[in-house]
Parts: sequence; C-alpha cells; structure tokens
Amino acid sequence: MKIAIVGAGKLGTKVTEALLGGAHSVTVVDNDEEVLAKLSSQVDVMTILANAKEVTVLTEMDISSYDFILTVTNSDDKNLVIASIAKKLGCPVAIARVTGPEHLNQFDFLKETFHIDAIVNPDLAIALEIYKYLIEKYTLSNGIFTSGKIAVIEMAVSKMPSLIGVSMREVNKHLQNMLVLAISRSGKVIIPHGDQKIQKDDELYVVGEKAPILALDKKVHIKGKYTDLQRVMIIGGGKTGLYLAKQLSEFGIAVKIIELSKERCHYLATHLDDVMILHGDGTDIALLESENLDEMDAFVTTTGYDEENLLLALMAKKRNIEDVIAKISRESYYNLIESMGVDMVLNPVDITASHILRFVQGGKKVLSSQLIQGQAEIVEILAGRHMAILNTPLKEMNLPEGALIAAIHRGGNVLIPDGNAEIVEGDRVLIICLLSELSALEALLKDSGPLGIFG
Repeated sequence: MKIAIVGAGKLGTKVTEALLGGAHSVTVVDNDEEVLAKLSSQVDVMTILANAKEVTVLTEMDISSYDFILTVTNSDDKNLVIASIAKKLGCPVAIARVTGPEHLNQFDFLKETFHIDAIVNPDLAIALEIYKYLIEKYTLSNGIFTSGKIAVIEMAVSKMPSLIGVSMREVNKHLQNMLVLAISRSGKVIIPHGDQKIQKDDELYVVGEKAPILALDKKVHIKGKYTDLQRVMIIGGGKTGLYLAKQLSEFGIAVKIIELSKERCHYLATHLDDVMILHGDGTDIALLESENLDEMDAFVTTTGYDEENLLLALMAKKRNIEDVIAKISRESYYNLIESMGVDMVLNPVDITASHILRFVQGGKKVLSSQLIQGQAEIVEILAGRHMAILNTPLKEMNLPEGALIAAIHRGGNVLIPDGNAEIVEGDRVLIICLLSELSALEALLKDSGPLGIFG
C-alpha cells in the first residue's frame, strides 16, 4: 500500500520502520530538515521537506493516490487539519494523533467534524494498559484469549511446579500438544526458544487447541486480585498520569499524584476529582515516605525521563510494593528490565504503533490481535495466496528472536508447529511478536503478489 506519514518524530519513525518491513510504499513529510536527515540515515524512505498544512504540498504529492495518511506531529490542531485536508483532497483513509486531555471525551465528534477515520493517543493507550493490568491483573482480560479452535491461557508456573527448570524443547512432555509462546519474567516479556528454561516465578502464556487449554485453565486459573488494590501512587502528572489517575479514581481507588511543576498541579487539581495532588519532587524519598510510600499497593512512574522512571521503580520494588510499573520510551533500556524486577514496563510509542498498524491492515488480513503486558502482541492472520510466508518450512524463515509462529488452524485441525511445518493458503495463523520488533512482524505479514495486502 501507499502511505503518507506527516511527522518524523518517535512515533512516525517507528511506524515508518514497521511499514517498510512489510514492503509498503511510505512517504514521510516534515518541515524539519535535521529530523528528516536523521530518518533518512536510519531507513531508506522517500522524504519531503515541507509544511503539510499547505494544500499545495498535499496536492503536489497527489495525496489522492495514497491509501492512507497518518498525521503524527506534536500538534493536535495541525494533525487534525492536515488529516482533514487530505481527506478533502481524496485520500481514502486518514488517521490523526490527538493527545490533549480536552479532547478525551470528544473523539467521535472530532472524527465526524474533520471527516477523519481514526484517532490515536499514545498517553491514553499506555494509561489503559496500566489500568487493565492493575484492575484486572490479567493481560488477557480473564486469562484466556480464544479465536476459532485456538486458545491462549496466562498461568503462574507456581500452579504447575513440575514445569520449573523445564526447557522449551521438553515442555511438550508436561503440556501435550501445547506450546509456551511467551514468558513474563520480572516485568519483561520473553519469546522463548529451544534451550531456554522456565523459572520459578515466571508467568507463562500457553497456546493450544481450545478444549485442552480450557481444561488446563480450570486447574491453574487464579482469580483476579483487583479487589485488593486500594492505594496507588503516581509519579509524574503529565498526560499519562492524568488519564491513569482519572480511570483509577473512577473505579474507587485512592490515588496520589506527585508532580514537580506547580502550574501543572493546579491544572490537575481542576481536572481530577477525588485525587490527591502533591507538589514536590518525585525523586525525594523523604517526601515519598512522608506520603506513606510503603503502604501503597501500586507505584507507577510516568515522568518524561526514562532514567528517573526506572530508578524510582527499582526503589519501590526494593520496598516490596506489590505492583511497580514504569513508562519507558527508549528500547535500549529494555535489557535492564529483567534484572531490576519491575512488574511491568511500557513503551507508549510501541503500543500506539501497534494500534496504527492493525488499523492500516484491517480485518481482511489480521483477524484479531491482543497485547501482552504492553510489550508483545498476539496476532491471528488469515494466510492469503500472496503472502511471503506460504509454503516455506518455519525453520527456513529466519524468524527473529522476538517472534514466534505459535499455532496453525487448518480446516478442523489445530497444529502446534515444529520447524518442518509449513503455512498454506487459507490457514489461520497465530503469531506472537515483541512490539520492539514490529518491523519483523510486518515482514512476516507482507504480500509478494500483485494484489498487495488485499490479495
């Protein structure tokens, strides 16, 4: 497909990289020459140095020849206007990034008014994932993800101690005709392979045919603990902190936000009900202690500084707070997560890019998708006749470490594949991939035939 992206920031770059992995034609527009130069040094993509708010720019691009336009600049107003102009000029589908809290309850109105098709909000997306984790405890809603005859269950390895120390090569001896497709370990989601062994505190995601998986669920399922959640401290009163505090407060949780900016504290106080707003430095441990840090059920760091978020999260975890969650934007820090033992680490750019990609692909190719702890995605696809992964043994696909083809639903049968298995046209295929490797996932989903994505 032919896709225009306006804005070459973190989100625009992430989506561009992923789309190029799927062999789409991408044009990136930005009015910052330095930003475009940086992007061009990372990926081979067409760039245009211009202000896309000018109708002449979109006209000269022949925007009507594009299938999608995605506007992801740092200005809500600019994104809405450009998307609206592009639609008026004939671009079939327009998606705009809108982050302002004032727009939170009027997305439908904005879409109708500006004639755009979808709105994405990274801060809201990450707040929803944190809320879902804290309130439901299960990233698969009730612990089970089902589609057709395939099901995935989330389970604590402590409920089946015989799995401790078992490698991926041996796991079928304990879980017949099933596969461990992901491990959650100390806040990090791992796609396991070969000799990797299960550890005692792991959370496992197991895939198989629906009936055996549901039977396993009855043996190992732990009901959600959300009724135990009473007190949450949030460090950072930005948009993510605001959205999360609002959701938790409405659920009946006692929430404290600590924010450094006095002006921002006034804003939060006027936009949040039943939330305690504290003006202070979130890195001041004495302040946190005076606000009963050790009595908190959950501690969430959402400041604009990754280093600060990670260090505070580590401090909270060492004080035995049950749930510690950190917002992290730099993928280079992900290798630190497992050793730190934080319960959950989320990247808003990765999550939003995933949402955008699923919207772009539509239901003709991706039948369903489900995020796993905001770090990985389970995707069910329908294998079309032009897909590049057809009729090739899995062991010859050179799958990245962060991706795994977990199950194949063919006719009335469910196949848990080994390296010799092949995907054929018409299969429903379950794939899991780390969000940090979205471009690798898109490469798996790309079409090689003349009809492209809808072939």
